[in-house]
Amino acid sequence: MTQTRRNFCKTSAAVIAGAGLVSSVPGLAGCSSPVKKVRYGVIGVNGMGLTNIMRFMEQPDTELVSMCDVDQNILNRRANDAKEYFKKVHEKSGDASVQEPDIKLYTDYRELIKNDNLDAVIIATPDHWHCLPFLEACEAGIDIYVEKPLANTIGECMVMDAYAKKHSRVVQVGQWQRSGQHWIDAMDYVHSGQLGNIRTVKTWAYLSWLKPTPRPDGTPPNGVDYDFWLGPAPLKPFNPNRFHFHFRWFWDYGGGLMTDWGAHLIDFALYGMKAHMPKSIMSLGGNYSIDKAAMETPDTQMVLYEFDNFVLQWEHAIGIDLGPYNRGHGVAFIGDRGTLVVDRGGWEVIPEKPGQEGSLQAVPRKSGDGNDAANHVRDFLDCIRSRKTPRGSIEIGKNIAIISHMGNIAHRTGDKLYWDDAKKVFANNEKATELIWPQYRTPWKLPRI
Repeated sequence: MTQTRRNFCKTSAAVIAGAGLVSSVPGLAGCSSPVKKVRYGVIGVNGMGLTNIMRFMEQPDTELVSMCDVDQNILNRRANDAKEYFKKVHEKSGDASVQEPDIKLYTDYRELIKNDNLDAVIIATPDHWHCLPFLEACEAGIDIYVEKPLANTIGECMVMDAYAKKHSRVVQVGQWQRSGQHWIDAMDYVHSGQLGNIRTVKTWAYLSWLKPTPRPDGTPPNGVDYDFWLGPAPLKPFNPNRFHFHFRWFWDYGGGLMTDWGAHLIDFALYGMKAHMPKSIMSLGGNYSIDKAAMETPDTQMVLYEFDNFVLQWEHAIGIDLGPYNRGHGVAFIGDRGTLVVDRGGWEVIPEKPGQEGSLQAVPRKSGDGNDAANHVRDFLDCIRSRKTPRGSIEIGKNIAIISHMGNIAHRTGDKLYWDDAKKVFANNEKATELIWPQYRTPWKLPRI
């Protein structure tokens, strides 16, 4: 094997893993030196792919090397967008003389992983395409920033977690609220005990997102490798409503708002309650909106998760903006002394009995600074160098994705489910357990653990 810088870093780090000597070992210092730029590639450049490129470009110690997408039209457009944003970043910094990046373009992620001697890769594909590039990046010794939810099934999440740990990869899941200071401050307040006994936690997302109207099947646009876009998903005719942004409303490729926003918000319910896995799960919902949309996932859904000493509620509605506590999204910790409500804009505490002697003091709304996503990227880059665990670790990303998928499985089966965490199955429910693992289309194969 050719001894590339990445291979050297990977093998050397394995030798001294756990010794805390990265910066003091001759040669390996070149892998972790603050002067060395982190070379990264991007798989999936539409939507969050471009957003992540911009956040990474804003960090001075990064170098965009390559981009990959099965849609050649999007790939070419985003390459130009990336170069334009690069110019803006360096003009703003007063260093407009820096040469724009020479970005290699691929339509097959395997070529990107194999050819570019990368330190890191961003995976921002549709959910059903998170797993296989992730596994190959782990085997190649590349660190990974992967969009949430971690994967499209519980089984894929477990395999990805096992690979990341086996290959000692630094993984940051794109749950960037984990790096938001006002979210951290809110969790510190919850953990202080001032809210009293918390028996109920509410999480919700009410979003008037564009809903796809029914459209007939058709022909994929020129420049799109549709068979590759489907990948391990079942072979079905092309429909624009199942493509690009709207993929998330179809079970083959995503899990609707339950996984899309649940991965953000339920994560903080677990964080605040220091909880792991629920004992039981129930779900009700469907597509109830009068103006019917072309989607399989429910436009209206409620899920109840039972833990040992509290109940967690998730609810969402597509096409409505106003949710509980007059917020479109959020997390509410309801204690017998007061309720803390937090969303992307900030957090506040509402006393249970305001004005009474001994009552909990209200905490007026404390706003966030809007730097959550940038902080999350910075944390990932710092952890690549230090080999420490990022804030949105593989363990955190795995757990919340699994719990979000549990809500969808309860909805799809119509049953109250009981989770056996030791066996990683639903107790006495074969139909639900079958939905843990995807059925990959030939020739794609998912390794088992």
